[in-house]
Amino acid sequence: MPRFVVEADGGSRGNPGPAGYGAVVLDPATGETLAERAEYIGVATNNVAEYKGLIAGLAAARELASDAQVLVRMDSKLVVEQMSGRWKIKHPDMKPLAAEAARILPRAQVTYEWIPREQNKHADRLANEAMDAGKRGKQWEPSASTAALDHGAARALATPPAPVGPPGDAAKGAAAVRAALVTASAGTTAQELADTLFADAEALTEAIEPCLDADAPAVAGSHGWGPDMGAPATFVLLRHGETALTPQKRFSGSGGSDPELSPAGLRQAAAVAEALAARGTIQTVISSPLRRCRETAQAVADRLGLTVTVEEGLREVDFGAWEGLTFAEVQQRFPDDLQAWLDSPKAAPTGGGESFLSATRRISATRDRLLSAYAGRTVLLVTHVTPVKILVRLALGAPPEALFRMELSAASLSAVAYYADGNASVRLLNDTSHLR
Repeated sequence: MPRFVVEADGGSRGNPGPAGYGAVVLDPATGETLAERAEYIGVATNNVAEYKGLIAGLAAARELASDAQVLVRMDSKLVVEQMSGRWKIKHPDMKPLAAEAARILPRAQVTYEWIPREQNKHADRLANEAMDAGKRGKQWEPSASTAALDHGAARALATPPAPVGPPGDAAKGAAAVRAALVTASAGTTAQELADTLFADAEALTEAIEPCLDADAPAVAGSHGWGPDMGAPATFVLLRHGETALTPQKRFSGSGGSDPELSPAGLRQAAAVAEALAARGTIQTVISSPLRRCRETAQAVADRLGLTVTVEEGLREVDFGAWEGLTFAEVQQRFPDDLQAWLDSPKAAPTGGGESFLSATRRISATRDRLLSAYAGRTVLLVTHVTPVKILVRLALGAPPEALFRMELSAASLSAVAYYADGNASVRLLNDTSHLR
């Protein structure tokens, strides 16, 4: 069975404005250009032009071999995620174009991969040549093209991708993306790098689509095109409300005094309960065994008419001798231990505390167990700062030091959706709108 790589792109000078697309079909083993397509399409948006490029590339691949396995590589996060079935398609201009693209080849023959703009120069240049031709009142002609292929990147495609890891562990894939972004950012403007990460404002809007809606399966799967992975398991992550220690920013883990919610924390728990009741999508409530979480979870469960299940794996890290101390106090009393903890996830707090490495193993095992038990459901996990940050970090494939780069307020909501193919999507982080 033949294998092709299709790289496609589209652009609009004005968004909407004069627009064009480019697409190239490659031999993944040699990097040889097998077909090129480009066209000026008049006034259109970036997204329309990108979809037009995808359609042209798939059609060219089908002309070469209708039974080919095709890997589509695009720098449009929007198109890749929508065609992969992970993002819904809401815009009326996108739906018919996506459906047209899906009809060209059987869905089992096509897979999609996002790449940085730097690796999509051939298709990008074709799209710009088409727009340049349109500016002159003409159409693009292959004989006038000077688009060049990055042969090294094409040859790399001949290496099979690594197997997908456990659900939500994106470390290997993210490492490759980070390396690609480093390459892409060399000599790239901030705007170009931002465009690489999210094609435009619509892509960003799709990425943060309210994640608590369990009744919104991906349009792709529900209409019979694109991979039908079913509804994801969505973990809505609620940090407990305030205790007396929270405003003072004191270490408060599973080895300390197990404080109750303060009056402010009780008000926060009631507020988040109302917000979740208004959404009406939480099906199960699971809580850390610590008191502050159980009280927060019970407030939500009472409002939703549900019961609370206690999960030992969702407890906070044990901070050992640091329990009840501020960061400044720990720095003064245990400076070497604190620095080691900041430098390495293997280091544990003074006095037999739990390291981030150990906590990650515990929390990832808990995640996998809950995913197996609650597949396709929307589950509220009431837990602590560290478990929430670890779940988000694993979903993003971010390095351990990312734990120190996330803000997580008391009674805040975050969310991660886990798909059947092993991918995870962070849908929300530190939302406190219900407290305002």
